[in-house]
Amino acid sequence: MSRIRNGIYIGIPFILMAAIVVVVFTPFKANSSQDQELQITSVEIGKVVRSFSGEGIVEPQSEVIILSPASSIIKEILKEVGNHVNEGEPIIILDPTPVQLQIENIQDQLEMKQNSLRKNHLNARSTKVDLDYNMQVKKLRIASLKSELADQEQLLEVGGISPAKFEKTKQELELAEKDLVMLKEKNTIKLQQLEADEDGLSLQIEMQEKELAVKEEALKKMIIRAPSAGIILSIRGKVGEKVNNDRLLIEMSDLTNFKIKGKVDDDFSEQIKTGTSVYVSLDNEQLSGVVGTVNPVIRDRKIEFDVNLRESDHYKLRPNLNVGLKIVIAERDSVLRIQNGPALGRGKKHQVFVLKNGRAVERAIISGLRTEEYVEIVEGLFEGERVILSDISSVEELEEWEEK
Repeated sequence: MSRIRNGIYIGIPFILMAAIVVVVFTPFKANSSQDQELQITSVEIGKVVRSFSGEGIVEPQSEVIILSPASSIIKEILKEVGNHVNEGEPIIILDPTPVQLQIENIQDQLEMKQNSLRKNHLNARSTKVDLDYNMQVKKLRIASLKSELADQEQLLEVGGISPAKFEKTKQELELAEKDLVMLKEKNTIKLQQLEADEDGLSLQIEMQEKELAVKEEALKKMIIRAPSAGIILSIRGKVGEKVNNDRLLIEMSDLTNFKIKGKVDDDFSEQIKTGTSVYVSLDNEQLSGVVGTVNPVIRDRKIEFDVNLRESDHYKLRPNLNVGLKIVIAERDSVLRIQNGPALGRGKKHQVFVLKNGRAVERAIISGLRTEEYVEIVEGLFEGERVILSDISSVEELEEWEEK
């Protein structure tokens, strides 16, 4: 019995040590025998973008302000602050009476001016007839004096008239010719004055016609409607209040076009510049845009900026929607690319295995722009080829990998 007891005492430690070895080392052996799969990618043409992430929120691209079209009184307010309105929906009704009275007054003045213009036309015609008549009288007088002077000249030669009489007729002819020249100048000035008066009246009529058109347009706007779909931000005024022309009445957001209010850590402040390309993640789509205004003030270690979208009216955009941003540092478009993987180490030159006719062929390649997702291929690969991305240093190692 003592031998058996001693054997048990001696065997128990060995059994415990064996159990510990099995428990500790068995998982590692199991892990080392797990199958491993090759990572393979295809060479394709696409875009390689190096960027850093930011966050943003969708905002209306602009706010709309609506001014009073004329001096009037607020008759009715149909909407409240915060209401959503569609394009053309009425918001405020102004009393049209003051504008109607102004229109009637302008119409009366226009009628008077047009009547004056008609009178001016008639007066000009009458004056021109008088001027033409006086010209003809002067010309006839000169013709008569010339004929008389010719007769007197013949008589003077035969002594039938005194020289004094002849000189007198000659002086009368000279005065008549001077009167004709002066009359022509006066007639020209008079006609120019009549033309200037007519132009002045026509200008006044034209100005009042424009004023009338403005008032008639304002009358149509006495029912103030939303110029686009949006949300009313403020209404300045109340029912019964008098408002002057061009007074601010309504502020509303424009929901037809949007922008992104973005922000990133201030560590990237050097990369955030106006004109920098940005990609906005919207559900499963990606919208492109550029950085617009950059806020120079840093808040909570964040740089804030606007992103102007190329598709600012995209149907999925809506106010206060949170979106992810990718701010571009470098970008290559329509280039050969493959997914990034362990086989692509540091530097530009790499040795990779390309699958061709069921075999792996080692090949040297040169890479370009590199990101966590894609690597640009500058040389060594062609579109459609399949490349092993797993870290394989030789064909023998590849065969061992495949046998596992």
